[in-house]
Amino acid sequence: MADDSRSKNRGAFESYAAIGDSFTEGVGDLGPGGIYVGWADRLAVLLADRTADGSFRYANLAVRGRLLDQIVAEQIPRARQLAPDLVTFCAGGNDIIRPGSDPDDVAERFERALADLTSAVGTVMVPTGFDTRGVPVLRHLRGKIATFTAHVRSIADRYDCPVLDLWSLKSVQDRRAWDGDRLHLSPEGHTRVALRAAQVLGLDTPADPDQPWPPLPPRGTLEVRRDDIQWAREYLVPWIGRRLRGASSGDHTVAKRPDLLPLVRH
Repeated sequence: MADDSRSKNRGAFESYAAIGDSFTEGVGDLGPGGIYVGWADRLAVLLADRTADGSFRYANLAVRGRLLDQIVAEQIPRARQLAPDLVTFCAGGNDIIRPGSDPDDVAERFERALADLTSAVGTVMVPTGFDTRGVPVLRHLRGKIATFTAHVRSIADRYDCPVLDLWSLKSVQDRRAWDGDRLHLSPEGHTRVALRAAQVLGLDTPADPDQPWPPLPPRGTLEVRRDDIQWAREYLVPWIGRRLRGASSGDHTVAKRPDLLPLVRH
């Protein structure tokens, strides 16, 4: 169990480092210059707004496609070196969706990593998995994802880590919360997650992350089928191909923000 100092003054952070994979890098939320924004960047803005003197600093070490062991080897040592007040640690999702993976084994490795991380930094917030009941491809993995999510919640409790509960965030179960690839969040989806993360940390938020979406017009069967065929051709087939080749979309990608730096406002 972590001591009280790791969770003191939640919401009052002067430095934040995000570690993880494509979810934390911000894939699906493309910003100026072709750089992904994402929920962690948006959370950093909300945290910086609470620092009147402009001393807040932020690093994002996440890289798309990274497995848990890669994150442990590449990102956790850097996060320990930076020693920020806050770290968000999201890892294991890419392991879980791999054929034959064991959520119990992934959880054991996740706990060892979290124990190492909490010994060197301030507060560590841990996101859970999403409820994938409506996500093609991932729908049949819902049981594994739920098992891993249960483990993550239990592990976070043991180390006194705040939990970003994405399973219960109903607003991201709307298809508008997801990018065209149906595997990554849209800009609005990332915004909803950032708002929920801010709430968990005790921040006042400018909007409700679970605010209902406007009604959608009904879609016919043929329209749905046409969209599914286009999605499979554009996203599913390449995704399966990368898995068969043992390749990753992040093979030649580096962290977009490897140092704790002030946020530049435009």
